[in-house]
Amino acid sequence: MPTKILMPQLGESVVEGTISRWLKQVGDSVAEFEPLLEVSTDKVETEIPAPAAGVLLSIQVQAGETVAKGTLLGVIGAADELHAETTRVTVKPDDTTQPVRAVQTEQAHSGNGGWHVTPVVARMAAEHSIDLAQIPGSGRGGRVTKKDVEAYLDSREAPSPAVAVPAADAPAPWETPGSGDLFKPTDELVSAPPAAAPAPPVEHAPKVSEAEGELVGLSLMRKGIAEHMVLSKLHTAPHVTTVFEIDLSAVLAHQAAHKDAYERQGVKLTLTPYFVAASVAALQATPYVNAEWRDEGIFLHHRIHIGIAVSLDEGLLVPVLRNAQDLNLMGIARGVNDLAARARGKKLSADDTRGGTFTISNHGVSGSLFATPIINQPQTGILGVGILEQRVKVIDGMIAIRPCVYVSLTFDHRVADGATGDRFMQTLKQTLETWQD
Repeated sequence: MPTKILMPQLGESVVEGTISRWLKQVGDSVAEFEPLLEVSTDKVETEIPAPAAGVLLSIQVQAGETVAKGTLLGVIGAADELHAETTRVTVKPDDTTQPVRAVQTEQAHSGNGGWHVTPVVARMAAEHSIDLAQIPGSGRGGRVTKKDVEAYLDSREAPSPAVAVPAADAPAPWETPGSGDLFKPTDELVSAPPAAAPAPPVEHAPKVSEAEGELVGLSLMRKGIAEHMVLSKLHTAPHVTTVFEIDLSAVLAHQAAHKDAYERQGVKLTLTPYFVAASVAALQATPYVNAEWRDEGIFLHHRIHIGIAVSLDEGLLVPVLRNAQDLNLMGIARGVNDLAARARGKKLSADDTRGGTFTISNHGVSGSLFATPIINQPQTGILGVGILEQRVKVIDGMIAIRPCVYVSLTFDHRVADGATGDRFMQTLKQTLETWQD
């Protein structure tokens, strides 16, 4: 008996997702719980396992489409059911309260044509005042997709064809040859009145041949990152950054003394947990950095949820370690290990990246000395940790070599002033430089 593949709810507040890619094609054999497709929500990509073993009989939602939870994505069954499934007239998801994805082979609908559209398409239509009935749909059965709407918007915004320009010594089209009388332009040749100012030229990126380079399409994750960063930096928060240098001698000594004991309990002790713990102490000392700006006031969070940036080939994910104020170093290290492993294994849910109150970005892993990261909205601050290196220092009048890092705090100047940011950094620095159990 065929088994339906339905769009799962990937988080408490997540009601839709975008198909990133199918890992199997129609006709492929699949094992139960084998990764079947990838779904993107916000910046998180999650592998969806096969609900049963068998053959992938049909794919109802193609890569790039956004659909609601409960939507039928495909069907798994026995190999001898493959032909029957491809000729089926209608297939509906179990949850009839969700938009129905129908497969109708008898007729093709143009535009909206009575079809239920995805929430993304509906939102785009509302924002741009588009009548979906006017857009030819390229989806199954003529269904209007997000790509169809984007193509329609591009064509609507494209410049009109160039108007024919007469030779310099030829009479203007609105003049009767041989006389100065004016007349209405003909339908075949329409031009602007002579007094109208020319429209300013529209600058476009120069076109290049394939030999000169290639255009790489944007992944859903890269689009999400770009939109979020532009929103934060250009349209929301005035950013300001303060930089401190921190001596990690005490931290490295503690790590060396306890690393083996942690590993015996299955926990890898890296430097990140120390920065998380020190950030908790600093946030408790300066609660306005553990806050967010709202139109009606500044909201101070009573709990500390630390976002930890994890670099992937496709981009950057920021899973959240919740209630960090309740954890000791062992608990923080265990949580950091878990989040990093699930992020790289595409096992995070959308909720794992939401609700952070402060973020840490360890850009030093790639050799960076210091940076000014962009605030992860709606948070107030983000900590940037540079590369750890041996530096020559003067201590008590004597030259010494110490392991040091540059650490930056970028914060929302609407919420906190420079003195507040520096107070946060002073607490962070003191906690790390005098580390004790």
